[in-house]
Amino acid sequence: MISFIDDNKAEYGVELICRVLPIAPSTYYRAQDLSDNPHKRSLRSQYDDFYIGEIKRIWQVSKCRYGARKVWQQMKADGLKVARCTIKRLMSQHGLQGVWRGKGKITTNSRDDQKRAGDLVNRDFTAHRPNQLWVADFTYIKTTSGWVYTAFIIDVFARAIVGWKVSKRMNTDMVMAALNQAIADRNNPKDVIHHSDRGVQYLSIRYTDKMTGSGVIASVGTTGDSYDNALAETVNGLYKSEVIHYLKQNWTGINDVELATLEWVDWFNKTRLHSTIGYVSPFEFEKRYYDNLNLSGIAA
Repeated sequence: MISFIDDNKAEYGVELICRVLPIAPSTYYRAQDLSDNPHKRSLRSQYDDFYIGEIKRIWQVSKCRYGARKVWQQMKADGLKVARCTIKRLMSQHGLQGVWRGKGKITTNSRDDQKRAGDLVNRDFTAHRPNQLWVADFTYIKTTSGWVYTAFIIDVFARAIVGWKVSKRMNTDMVMAALNQAIADRNNPKDVIHHSDRGVQYLSIRYTDKMTGSGVIASVGTTGDSYDNALAETVNGLYKSEVIHYLKQNWTGINDVELATLEWVDWFNKTRLHSTIGYVSPFEFEKRYYDNLNLSGIAA
């Protein structure tokens, strides 16, 4: 309303416009005075101007994915003390919101006649150190040139994505590439438990032989259990919400999905705040773990 008066007051005059609009001339002049002299504004208004600038910065750095809770946590990490309700109010006023996860699940084929390992996890997705427990799963992406599939391997300790692969085919080669990356990037860890669902890709002879030869211990979820690989499915859900459904409506094919996934995994591991690990990034959480080990060694 103020901007409308500004745009038309030269032609019609402030008083004439205010007779038509539900605003008093004194209200308009007061708003103009505060705009020209920001120091006259209330402390709350001045603080709001500062906070919304920081909120927008953090929100944009997250590529518009963070909601009020994570913006609040990041501001606390940056040394800014502000109430969460203030952030929620300002984000609502300025039309800022984070990504909302959708629901839904697509299951993969399995074969009961294939030899499989037992379930060593039993829904307990906790770990006390890196490379103690990995979970693996993959998801589907519809593109204009056909279906694309993305496989992930996640280290449960810090929720770090340690292996991933985007492929045109839902086969053993896809999940094998993610496994090879995880093993190489984690310097060939021994006795790490690898948990997956009963998808035929994870039960293939090549895949199980690779795990055995690398000292990785296989664990497979139970039949008909919707929670048998819940943590991996959670990461899939975040990926679909924060990348696939959020960045584009129409993906053209494997190349643009692969590039977006690369950028997201880098952000996910190095920057994204995770509530389950104290609102730090996975790599920061792992760094703190190793720093504490070094301090313990020095103390000993």
